[in-house]
Amino acid sequence: MATTKDPFEFQEFEESESLLEENRDATTINIDDVKESQKQRRPGMNEDEVDLLTNDDKAELLSGQKKNAPFWSFEYYQKFFDVDTYQVRSRIIGSVLPWRGKNFIELYVRRNPDLYGPFWICATLVFAIAICGNISKFLMNLGSPNYKYTAEFRKVTIAATAIYSYAWLVPLALWGFLLWRNNKVMNLVSYSFMEIVCAYGYSLAIYIPAVVLWIIPSEGLRWCSVVVALCLSGSVLLLTFWPAVKDDHLRVSIAFMSAIVILNILLAVGFKAYFFSSESPHQRTNYSAVTQVQSKPLT
Repeated sequence: MATTKDPFEFQEFEESESLLEENRDATTINIDDVKESQKQRRPGMNEDEVDLLTNDDKAELLSGQKKNAPFWSFEYYQKFFDVDTYQVRSRIIGSVLPWRGKNFIELYVRRNPDLYGPFWICATLVFAIAICGNISKFLMNLGSPNYKYTAEFRKVTIAATAIYSYAWLVPLALWGFLLWRNNKVMNLVSYSFMEIVCAYGYSLAIYIPAVVLWIIPSEGLRWCSVVVALCLSGSVLLLTFWPAVKDDHLRVSIAFMSAIVILNILLAVGFKAYFFSSESPHQRTNYSAVTQVQSKPLT
């Protein structure tokens, strides 16, 4: 009786190399290539677009890294605005809640500095100072018969110049100083220019609610808010930049940290003295007129 071969029986197949030797014109398909082509192909893409995408990916892999965009192009600055709401919120909270040993750049900024938060914080602070300063002036002169309210739009320009100069020129000077000290002293913590700009921009967030409180015509409340904002903002900056200079010479470290504190004090006190003066211009005019009358000799 002849034996019939079971079709469900496991069979040994010849090696692929021997099969290709017998039929060299045969077409072979690799399952990995099929999966890769399916991943690259998108709906609505033709063959030329798929080939172009494949060639670009291969070129990037062979080169080892993507080409960096020049600094004058929009693509270069696009990465500094690639942040989400959670990151911006956490950085704002971290900038107003300083804790001992907490470095703002190391915890929140490093590897992903952004300009989105600092830009809008500075813009918000500019308009907050200008608007609240005009409201404060109006409330201070409310009820005066000879007073006529006129909006001072020049305060927007002055506030913008002061704030954006502080947020950009001061970090530039600090970055240049740290770069110079790193060449003099080894093993110092180094920060990039964008990281310093990010830290300074977020450190101004605490001044926004403080400026709103300055509308209330109470000098005691205003100066208390100035001191609180100064302490919080200054503490964040001191805790951030102290690791960068703590291994330097003592005099250099003290001078560096003192410069940060003094510039912060000048900014806050300057805002309070110029935009929220306790004496209105109308009162100063009346006082000068009375002084001139009293000093005029009698004939």
